[in-house]
Amino acid sequence: VQLVESGGGLVHPGGSLRLSCAASGFTFSSYAMRWYRQAPGKERELVAAIKSAGGLTNYADSMKGRSTIARDNAKNTVYLQMNSLKPGDTAVYYCNAPGVAGRDYWGQGTQVTVSS
Repeated sequence: VQLVESGGGLVHPGGSLRLSCAASGFTFSSYAMRWYRQAPGKERELVAAIKSAGGLTNYADSMKGRSTIARDNAKNTVYLQMNSLKPGDTAVYYCNAPGVAGRDYWGQGTQVTVSS
């Protein structure tokens, strides 16, 4: 199983980013997918999740209305569109595949920095 995130970077407050996570090594369309983030000195927190078929999503309160999680099962990719970014959104963002063969898998993370 491999999860490879991309799309992070430096953005000004109020800006937008779209993160991508390319998955391989498992039947992507059969599993829910999640995005987490971890800021320096803080615990990793769930940002958004999407069911295997893509219809059902949920978001952390801090990201509701500012982010959209989506997936393309034909491309084995999950996305996180983030808008109206704030300095408090600065973190490493991780892609997560829960429960694949009985364990969770994580990507290496992509840094998002929101700063003027």
